[in-house]
Amino acid sequence: MQLSIDLTGRDVLVTGSETAARQAVRRYEAAGAKVFRLTVPEGAAGDGPLPEHPFLIAAVDDGQPGWEPLLRRAGEAGIPVAVEPAAGAAGHVTLVGGGPGTPDLLTVGAVNALRDADVVFYDRLAPYQELERLSSGRLVDVGKQPGHHKVTQCDIEKLMVEAALAGENVVRLKGGDPFVFGRGGEEVAACVAAGVPVNVISGVTSAISVPAAAGIPVTHREVSHMFTVVSGHAPLTEDEHTHLAGLGGTIVVLMGIGTLPQLAAGLRRAGMRADMPMAVVERGYRPGQRTTIAELGTIENAAAGCSNPAVLVIGEVVGVAMASRNHAAASADLNRLAASLLEA
Repeated sequence: MQLSIDLTGRDVLVTGSETAARQAVRRYEAAGAKVFRLTVPEGAAGDGPLPEHPFLIAAVDDGQPGWEPLLRRAGEAGIPVAVEPAAGAAGHVTLVGGGPGTPDLLTVGAVNALRDADVVFYDRLAPYQELERLSSGRLVDVGKQPGHHKVTQCDIEKLMVEAALAGENVVRLKGGDPFVFGRGGEEVAACVAAGVPVNVISGVTSAISVPAAAGIPVTHREVSHMFTVVSGHAPLTEDEHTHLAGLGGTIVVLMGIGTLPQLAAGLRRAGMRADMPMAVVERGYRPGQRTTIAELGTIENAAAGCSNPAVLVIGEVVGVAMASRNHAAASADLNRLAASLLEA
């Protein structure tokens, strides 16, 4: 994470080996500091002139012994010392799930990975608006839009591998979870094939979080004890419609606006009743979030103005959410009425 303090023009001494301190140096430079370096404990040559009385010492935990005397003298002289974590290992890739798009739902692991990144390749569904605050690495937009892939999946994998082989700590930031329709498996395979170490930090999937943002639970006691997550990028087959209609529970469709007419018609043909409650939640957790609720038989007209990114929810849980919402609204009306009577 970037520093929130303004250090413009301030002398900051960053201690620690060059590899371990590389992200800390970037963070302090981004905060406006004039950064000086000390890569080994005192007496080292080649670090250049050092400030006599720096505003701050950023002590990177690089595992080297011998820093204690310097830090002790800094404390005695009244110079603040900020302990900084060492940079992550170079030459590897981390796939990071960014959740549904709000920084509030980033995991601690995701925040730490972004802090340590030398380069971040990010999607448009990830919380990219906050990246400059979360990472001091290079930020590369490789996001795809429906019908327009400015960087192909093959090229994304190539960029990741090349950066890692060049010694960079690479983060591939994706919306939701990397392994839920995120092509994370393909990217892991590309790294493994190239001999690049790779790990995955799971994210909060929009299949659960976006319905929750609209007050819709995907399961509910005595209503739905299962949910099925479906990709909406391509129309389903008749066999798939039949299978879904026969499962029961809740159906959650990601990015399904383009195939909504085929899905609704196919489920009705497969025997799902036309009055099954259905919701379309657009732009979950983002400005302009909107929920459209209708029945399976009328959803096509009701959702005519809807667009991706959106999550479709089909099942009785939508009715449960609506009943709870109506109850809350009725309670609020009663409270307002009681207050007005008391005032009278």
